[in-house]
Amino acid sequence: MPLLTRFLLPFKYAKERYAGHPLRLSIAALKTILLAHVFWKYGYAIAPLQGPSMLPTFEVTGDSVIISRYYRRGREVKVGDVVSFDSVVEPGESVIKRVLGLQGDYVMRDTPGTTESMIQVPEGHCWVIGDNLPWSRDSRHFGPMPLGLIKGKVIAKVLPWSERRWIENGLQPVENS
Repeated sequence: MPLLTRFLLPFKYAKERYAGHPLRLSIAALKTILLAHVFWKYGYAIAPLQGPSMLPTFEVTGDSVIISRYYRRGREVKVGDVVSFDSVVEPGESVIKRVLGLQGDYVMRDTPGTTESMIQVPEGHCWVIGDNLPWSRDSRHFGPMPLGLIKGKVIAKVLPWSERRWIENGLQPVENS
């Protein structure tokens, strides 16, 4: 079977099955739309980024990431993960920050060097910060964030295409000597 004929086989099947059958075509289109919705809502999503709070991990504009929805509501999120969540300050807006502390952890309340006060993250919450501390509105401003607001974990940077890479948790445990 020539390569071109093999390539056109699915199109021939679709033409025979759906041409002249508007009900079949409508049902197939509806199934496709519903499947895409379920995948987008509960599987993976692509999100564009904007803002300087995550420099140098992400650029100010032009970056897009893949978000895994498996981690929604804080499921299996670890310290050091980059997560997407609903903004505490501006409802309806999505925000991306790094998790610095989970429930029970002690974290610095303010920017390092200003004060040395510590706070314990309450149960059901996490402490999030941006990688670019001077330009980030994060838990230092609005306090511990509820885990229920987490929409997913950033797993990869996909745009610009030349800079695509997996986003990994770069934190290493401290060695006791």
